[in-house]
Amino acid sequence: MSRARILILNAALGPLDYRVPAGMTVEPGSIVVAPLGPRQLLGVAWEAERMPSDAEVGDNRLRNLLAVADAPPIRAPLRRLVEWTADYYLAAPASVLRMTLASTSALEGARTAIEYRATGVVPPRLTPQREQALERIADRQGLIRELATIADVSDAVIRGLVKSGAIEAVEVDIDSAYPVPDPDHHQPILSDDQRAAADVLVAGVRDHAFKPTLLDGVTGSGKTEVYFEAVAQAIRDGRQTIVLLPEIALTEPFLKRFHDRFGVEPVAWHSGLRSTQRRRAWRAIASGEALVTVGARSALFLPYANLGLIVVDEAHETSFKQEDGVHYHARDVAVMRGLFEECPVILASATPAIETRQQVATGRYAELKLPGRFGVAEMPTIEPIDLIQEPPERGRWLAPRLVKALEANLEKREQSLLFLNRRGYAPLTLCRTCGHRFQCPNCTAWMVEHRLTRRLACHHCGHIEPTPRVCPECQGEDTLVACGPGVERIADEVTALFPTAKTAVVTSDTIWSPAKAAEFVGRMEAGDIDIVVGTQLVTKGYHFPNLTLVGVVDADLGLDGGDLRAAERTFQQIRQVSGRAGRGAKPGHVFIQTHSPKAQVMQALITGDADAFYEAETEARRDAGAPPFGRYAAIIVSSEDQGCANDVARLVGRSAPEVDGMHVYGPAPAPLAMLRGRHRYRLLVHAKRALDVQDVIRDWLGKLDWPSKARVTVDVDPYSFL
Repeated sequence: MSRARILILNAALGPLDYRVPAGMTVEPGSIVVAPLGPRQLLGVAWEAERMPSDAEVGDNRLRNLLAVADAPPIRAPLRRLVEWTADYYLAAPASVLRMTLASTSALEGARTAIEYRATGVVPPRLTPQREQALERIADRQGLIRELATIADVSDAVIRGLVKSGAIEAVEVDIDSAYPVPDPDHHQPILSDDQRAAADVLVAGVRDHAFKPTLLDGVTGSGKTEVYFEAVAQAIRDGRQTIVLLPEIALTEPFLKRFHDRFGVEPVAWHSGLRSTQRRRAWRAIASGEALVTVGARSALFLPYANLGLIVVDEAHETSFKQEDGVHYHARDVAVMRGLFEECPVILASATPAIETRQQVATGRYAELKLPGRFGVAEMPTIEPIDLIQEPPERGRWLAPRLVKALEANLEKREQSLLFLNRRGYAPLTLCRTCGHRFQCPNCTAWMVEHRLTRRLACHHCGHIEPTPRVCPECQGEDTLVACGPGVERIADEVTALFPTAKTAVVTSDTIWSPAKAAEFVGRMEAGDIDIVVGTQLVTKGYHFPNLTLVGVVDADLGLDGGDLRAAERTFQQIRQVSGRAGRGAKPGHVFIQTHSPKAQVMQALITGDADAFYEAETEARRDAGAPPFGRYAAIIVSSEDQGCANDVARLVGRSAPEVDGMHVYGPAPAPLAMLRGRHRYRLLVHAKRALDVQDVIRDWLGKLDWPSKARVTVDVDPYSFL
């Protein structure tokens, strides 16, 4: 090639043509360094016919490419996925490609780094801090900062130990090979249902063909052990596997289960990795050395050399939908990657989404069912507590019957879980004298009190401020009152009721890394926690045999707001958290506190009749032409200037095309009318399933001009309506 079309990592520009200098080899997929003005940008060579350029430039005006990266080319199936994702979600191809080239240092070739380890020499001046450092570091190795964190000492202490000879520097290859998982390390004993499902999945991996399968099993049925058999087959075939998890906090427990089954940990990919760890993982994935990768949704776009299996665990989880940048849904993109890679895709869930169930109903997806729990474990009994008939005591949030159950569980030395999907102490703080309410200065949202950290925090933009002693409006002292409960307030109530019980609050504020999740799991398994008070973070993935009681503090919370999927989400969340109870030999009990025990979703949870609930919800969606029987797309207009945002939103609304089978609602101020300092307006496009709504929106918005200070974002298949 003397000329190459390059998709550079600049979303504002389309593909650009460059000259390939003599002696440089560039093929479709080659990762290159290209000049753009005075800058040097990464890009990927693309087929010209698949990526049209806005302006053809003569050969004499082309600039030379500067270099080809020391990395394998991006394979054709992944290039097709980038194209599809950009087209379907109306995103710039460069924005999607950026997720593929997620570690720029991985493109720099082989590298070494200096790490440190103990030598066994005892320094002559052994202070208490030095002694602590040597004891905790033991045989560990890492950077100075990492060793200081492990030892809970300052960097200066570690540097002093280096000078004394107690710790030495070693040069390490930061791209050292990962250990290979052993598919026969530990052969699990499977039930008949598990074995039958595993055999089907293993056959699918052997066939090396695209086949999406829903693995639908009740909580505690052993879905992970079943799809591990398919992973083992992919390892035997020398092919790579992706396992997607919805939460970073689930990664550490999963790594432990994987290690027990395969003898080593898989390659991890998530936002908590250091840059050197990301580099090593990316290069191992691109070379085909990393046989199993477990990670968050972004792991889906990495350049796997020989992909043989994709697993989406907890596939119903809404956190698989990306709400910033490219608004993709990892569950759906995973299926498309399986199509392009010609490999099977497993969607594992105890509460599959209606969209997935409909794909099964139409025959596009296969289905495997695990109707019972593994071994002697039985599904828990579920009882409603009508908060109108059995209200909590004044100033409290736990009904008497739930309190008695907690007390009985403590006497039996069994563990309990209280679930409330609301972080912090209270969702609203106001002044009882003048009525002032604390609102985020950047968002139309109330500031949430976090009493553990003595802060008011916005859960939308991250703004924090100290909890004031006096009302900023009337200067009244002791007039501020917390309204409503969060998990911290429930934990305070538990402490007041059971002062000797060991209580833990589990939210994204307390479990923010895999290491913190591992610490929580260790304490639960050691019996160091009696009562867990947690948010949705504890509804999935965890297996604690001694946890026998679950109390849902406010089952009605998720039904607020008029969301399309409110009832489905509530059912999934409470069904999942109920599944934490009775996963071992001891029976489990669940209490659901609600003001509406006769509501359809509550009756489905109490009776366990999930099919009737899903059938009714599906018919309601069908009647409304809502997904999966219709199409939604949200158009969000935002600007720091409210007038500008309003004008552009009205322009978009006035310009809406008249298309048969499509309706446009709005513009209207978004429920979150201001977010991160930007005023927001929303339009909702509702279309028939058969309509190619992306082409309509692309043509519609492509004809409009708006000021640069306004931003117009399209969210295809939206999950958030805020």
